[in-house]
Amino acid sequence: MAVIEYFYSAHSAFAYLGSQRFMDIAKAAGRTIVHRPYDLRIGIPGVGSSDTRNRPPNHRAYYFGREIDRWAEYRNAPVMNGIPTHHHNDPALANGMLIAAQDQKLDADALAHRMLEAHWRDDADLADRPTLTAICKDVGIAADPLFQSAEVPAVIAVYKANTEEAIARSVFGSPTYFVDGDMFYGQDRLELVERALKQPFKGEWPRK
Repeated sequence: MAVIEYFYSAHSAFAYLGSQRFMDIAKAAGRTIVHRPYDLRIGIPGVGSSDTRNRPPNHRAYYFGREIDRWAEYRNAPVMNGIPTHHHNDPALANGMLIAAQDQKLDADALAHRMLEAHWRDDADLADRPTLTAICKDVGIAADPLFQSAEVPAVIAVYKANTEEAIARSVFGSPTYFVDGDMFYGQDRLELVERALKQPFKGEWPRK
């Protein structure tokens, strides 16, 4: 199948940092991105890792400070100073809108990128409907149909299923990309994703 599966959340720092590069890679390879937004609050503990807020201060300072700053510069993806004000608000509505956008064959790529950018560059609250309406307008998508669809049982079920599948497939966090079943965790693996699209790596995941 000519797709790349993309497990992430609309509020993920590292999904944002790799977003434009990832979409450029997928386009160059002629691959369609299959958006699989999932609930990190369940998914991360579900694979045996600790919630990011419960990690040691030195780890958080490095991983969510210095690493973000370096990759922002390297990827030319500007970020605000520090963690977004509303970062710990529930991203379920935004993630549901992304699922609905894909189902409705709208430009989920553009919407995902703008949500990530708005949150990490512009300090946008992804749980705020007026803010999400403005984000949708930025990419030429009507927000109201997505608001309605994001909260229907079918979309909620997809969100839950994405989370369960992420756990079952050992998705360690956001972003994670699958190229023909081979898993690449983290935007710092995008160059490996690019190579895999041209020449698959030997071996398989999970290893047997």
